[in-house]
Amino acid sequence: MMSLLSLTLTSSLILIPLIISKKQGLKLEADILVGTIRAVLQLALVGFILKVVFGINDWKLTLAILLVMIFNAAFNGAKRGKGIPGIFPLVIFAISSSTAFTLLILVSVKALSFQPAEVIPVGGMIIGNSMIACSLTTNRLREEIKTKKLEIEARLALGATPSQAVKDPIRLAIRTGMIPTTDTMKTLGIVQLPGMMTGLILAGTNPMEAIKYQLMVMFMLSAAVSISCMILGFLLGRKFFNAAFQLNDNLL
Repeated sequence: MMSLLSLTLTSSLILIPLIISKKQGLKLEADILVGTIRAVLQLALVGFILKVVFGINDWKLTLAILLVMIFNAAFNGAKRGKGIPGIFPLVIFAISSSTAFTLLILVSVKALSFQPAEVIPVGGMIIGNSMIACSLTTNRLREEIKTKKLEIEARLALGATPSQAVKDPIRLAIRTGMIPTTDTMKTLGIVQLPGMMTGLILAGTNPMEAIKYQLMVMFMLSAAVSISCMILGFLLGRKFFNAAFQLNDNLL
């Protein structure tokens, strides 16, 4: 078990990015310091809350924690779509759908039990990765529609529906949202030992048992990310058109 002294000493590693930022004129010193302080305070608070929640072991409280996590993830994930009407509820729907579906499967096949000590950490992985995927999907979709504006308008003029006109941008946006997860899957065990597997091994778990859990994580993240990207991509594509089925230039 890591001692408080060891953890304190490892904090000296933060000096490395600070020095690099200062020497190279990156002007990231303030961001690094603020990010470090926020991470320490937020994790300490979360640790205290989880300790209480795990002790109570109530499904309603567990569900409430997941909803709060989804709300915050959607708030951050929707920032890439600033100015798009209804982007926040769309991201909430995408993330909550992927989270609910994936957790339901895991609990149904008994890979997890609906206990806060299991559902909250795993749910956090799903929500966090879905949030990143939604951000990438939103950003890529907006850029693709902006770049291919003339092509899309030509398709509309030839009688295509809005959905048909933005079919290719949506496909590329969904693909972009899924790429980080698929690329990570390709390097598991060769380039990196992922978080859950590393944590279990450090905790003394048999490596083969740790691999089982990491494979579960890989499968669930692949499903969750693809679901959230697909839902958001198709729903968001409609938002770039007005009631007359014309592209809304104000959103590009």
